[in-house]
Amino acid sequence: SGTRQFFEALTGDAAKDTQLIGQFGVGFYSCFIVADHVTVTSRRAGAPAADGVRWESGGEGEFTVETVDVEPRGTEVVLRLRDGEDEFLDRYRLRSIVRKYSDHVSIPILMPGEGGAAADEAAGGDTGDAAADAAGRDAGGDADSDTGVDEAQDEETINAATALWTRNKSELDDDDYNGFYKHVAHDFEDPLAWVHSRVEGNLEYSLLLFIPARPPFDLWDRNVRRGVKLYVRRIFIMDDAEHLMPAYLRFVRGVIDSADLPLNISREILQENRQVQSIRTGAVKRVLDLLAAMARDDTDKYAKFWDAFGRVLKEGVVEDSRNRDQIAKLLRFASTHDAQDAQTVSLDDYVSRMKDGQKAVYYITADGYRTARSSPHLEVFDKHGLEVLLLADPIDEWLVMHLTEYDDRPLVSVMKGKLDLGDVAAGDETPEEDEDGDHAPVLERFREALSERIKDVRVTRRLSTSPACLVSEEYEMSRHLERILDAAGQKIDSAKPILEINPDHPMVARLAAETEASRQQDWANLIFDQAMLSEGGKLEDPAGFVRRMNELIVTLAQGGGSKPARKPGRKRAKKAATEKKTPNKITAKRRAEGGESSTTQTEPTGE
Repeated sequence: SGTRQFFEALTGDAAKDTQLIGQFGVGFYSCFIVADHVTVTSRRAGAPAADGVRWESGGEGEFTVETVDVEPRGTEVVLRLRDGEDEFLDRYRLRSIVRKYSDHVSIPILMPGEGGAAADEAAGGDTGDAAADAAGRDAGGDADSDTGVDEAQDEETINAATALWTRNKSELDDDDYNGFYKHVAHDFEDPLAWVHSRVEGNLEYSLLLFIPARPPFDLWDRNVRRGVKLYVRRIFIMDDAEHLMPAYLRFVRGVIDSADLPLNISREILQENRQVQSIRTGAVKRVLDLLAAMARDDTDKYAKFWDAFGRVLKEGVVEDSRNRDQIAKLLRFASTHDAQDAQTVSLDDYVSRMKDGQKAVYYITADGYRTARSSPHLEVFDKHGLEVLLLADPIDEWLVMHLTEYDDRPLVSVMKGKLDLGDVAAGDETPEEDEDGDHAPVLERFREALSERIKDVRVTRRLSTSPACLVSEEYEMSRHLERILDAAGQKIDSAKPILEINPDHPMVARLAAETEASRQQDWANLIFDQAMLSEGGKLEDPAGFVRRMNELIVTLAQGGGSKPARKPGRKRAKKAATEKKTPNKITAKRRAEGGESSTTQTEPTGE
């Protein structure tokens, strides 16, 4: 059709402003998918009527071209549909196709009204006439008034013929943006925020992206179609352009319109195209900048965003290493600083409140806020007034594996490794590294009783009021992550935990004083099970835990210690027989002829 040569001949502003979209080729030949014969009749603007051309083909590799008389300038395309393709004769079907793919083309697309010509003729002829009319004007041809569009009666425009994202931002107001968002996102609420940008240079593209006010119902389906539509020179290409927006921003809605991508671009080309990668990088940067501005200037609006999409944004720390630092500044967590489960604390807030001598950012992971906040691992931190981030979302386990430090300060789990608070706890009495002192016997009892359940036992630096807690090695998988994977059906070899005991707690002291081996076993298992439950774990033998608990409660209620309980009557009799005599005793002596015996009788004190 000469479009390529015409476009290459343009320079400067003329090349920038042109709206020509492609060449006669792949796009046109797709009509043979639904038609078994195609007739194209055309006359270019400025040519006499006798110079019209008719092209016909059955799509089987051959075609005919002849010169014919064509009175109105423009192009008419007639499709003879294949059997079974009658759906394209339906007015509603044709209208929906045009509105989906060409709604924002600047050229109006007309369809005869109910009383006009047949829908199949209108869909091809009128649309082609309008397109040719605009092309003729762009090429500088004559503006004949004898077009099919001018003569058409009872016609309706079935496309919007405008593209909001191509207009200057100064020409638009909030109502324009809100209305467009509801159109492209099919939402009934106004968006929370939006970014409108036009990029020129090596690449030329426009983007208009929105942050919804509420999450969609399929937000947690990572395989669902993304909300960003891809256009090429206002022509709709696809509405699930996953290569233009990463999965952790799948809640974003809007359009990206490129002037450089080919119209026949495929998903494979999208994946490998460097221009697409550049567009994606720019789009992600603008969305993150929008969120950063929202977090800085409107905390209430950002809190609403975080409640809706915060857990999704955390995925970006894992997936997007290039923007990890910027995403980290956007994260919000619950912490021990506030007595609420709302995630409002940023890492910058935490760093600004760090104690003198504190070297790390401390956190704890659990399956809920209450479990994390009441964990015995926090006792020493509460004692010294150290803030701890409470991570209760499943994604947090993966987040802390990739976000290992922030602002040159390491992120440290309070449930892993040997705790070292540095100068913050310099005045505390801490157990020696060598445990062969006074606590060695009780540690050995725990090792013997729990040899199948623990890796080791040691005196704790974490506890002040609880008897024991479970910790992992510094680089081992946390038990919370093990439980998440197990719930997802991924069986893994669980590592044995380390048991840390508080030797000053009465339960540990009771075990140390116990002499019966079976009772020592019960006390050790009971303390271990309580430590497991306190961190949200699941017991391997709940019935055994209940049995041991009941036996020890009954024993303590009966006043028993290291010895089994005895019947009350025998106990009182033995106590009375062995009781030390008091001064209030009257001795009566009886002598008999055959000898003598003495009986001691005890009377109550007092007269």
